Amino acid sequence: MSQRGGPGSTKKRGHQHHPRNNGSRRRAALEPSFLRGSNEALLKQQQQTLGTQQSTPVVVPVILSASSTSNNNIKDVDQGKSDIIDLTNCDDDDLVDSKQSKLIFDENDPSKKGSFSDMSLIDRPAAEGSSQSDQEAEDAEVEELSRLRCTSERAEVVAEREARRKRRCADYPGLAFGSSIFSSDTLMKFSIIRNELHNIMNTQLKRAESEVAALNRRIQLLEEDLERSEERLATATAKLAEASAAADESERARKILENRSLADEERMDALENQLKEARFLAEEADKKYDEVARKLAMVEADLERAEERAEAGEAKIVELEEELRVVGNNLKSLEVSEEKANQREEEYKNQIKNLTTRLKEAEARAEFAERSVQKLQKEVDKLEDELVAEKERYKEIGDDLDTAFVELIL
Repeated sequence: MSQRGGPGSTKKRGHQHHPRNNGSRRRAALEPSFLRGSNEALLKQQQQTLGTQQSTPVVVPVILSASSTSNNNIKDVDQGKSDIIDLTNCDDDDLVDSKQSKLIFDENDPSKKGSFSDMSLIDRPAAEGSSQSDQEAEDAEVEELSRLRCTSERAEVVAEREARRKRRCADYPGLAFGSSIFSSDTLMKFSIIRNELHNIMNTQLKRAESEVAALNRRIQLLEEDLERSEERLATATAKLAEASAAADESERARKILENRSLADEERMDALENQLKEARFLAEEADKKYDEVARKLAMVEADLERAEERAEAGEAKIVELEEELRVVGNNLKSLEVSEEKANQREEEYKNQIKNLTTRLKEAEARAEFAERSVQKLQKEVDKLEDELVAEKERYKEIGDDLDTAFVELIL
């Protein structure tokens, strides 16, 4: 809302000259409760007027009901001499101070009770020096400035307004009456409305600043939590990678040992089968050896009997030769018997040779079987020792894997 400053004062407008930036913002005085409804209505009307007229100075008329309640309330405030102090530290304080002596007035005085209206709302014909003709001349420039700048008044706007005031004709009410066209209650309400607007802006600004500070603190805390979480995630990822690598190595070692143990078990099964076959062959060889030994004993007994018979035959031959000399008639029979004895002797010799060769073959087979049994027994002992060592090694690796898995779980 734009207001006229006092004579000789040029008020600075814009966010760079805001009282909060100069550190001169002070808390406004508390307003009476009966003026809050009218202030809200005035604030809405000011916002609507500012939305439609951004490029020209605006004077918002104070339209209040002339009811006895409002006038009585104002009279009570004036009679109680409740000072409403403007603490906004604006340049309008000079104007308000110059009008403070006129705030207390007699309500029964008809000369001081008259209501005033805003002279800018009176329709006048467009003439040279009027506000409408000036506005038409500067529409393009003002619209360009309004698009590029904020809606608050600038030094250029103040200068243009002063130039228009100088160009206006002498019958313009603003020059005729000066700044006294407004009543004292209107000025007081202007001051109250300005204080309320400044208070609202100040509270909203403080609230926004506190919210921004809280959000900044929260963002900083969230960033710190994010950094800590990322660090923990990196360490956990590294530990997980190490643990997974160790688990892979352990799994590969376990598979290798399992393959070795399976191969050893297959080899042990094959060796056990070979051992069973060797034992079976050894038993068969023992049986054959026993049979050959019995046969050899029988052959030796037969040989002894044959030798005895041969000896008896030789004795008999000697006797027969002696008898041959004695008895010539029995020579043929003795020759026949001798031939038969020779044949039997040859047969017995052939049998003895066959039995001797078979005995040698049986002895050779028995010796070979004993040597093969000894070799197989040595190989079985060696494999049993390797099996025991591999089982112990497998047990140690299993214990290491169990401890590694327990550490990974913990």
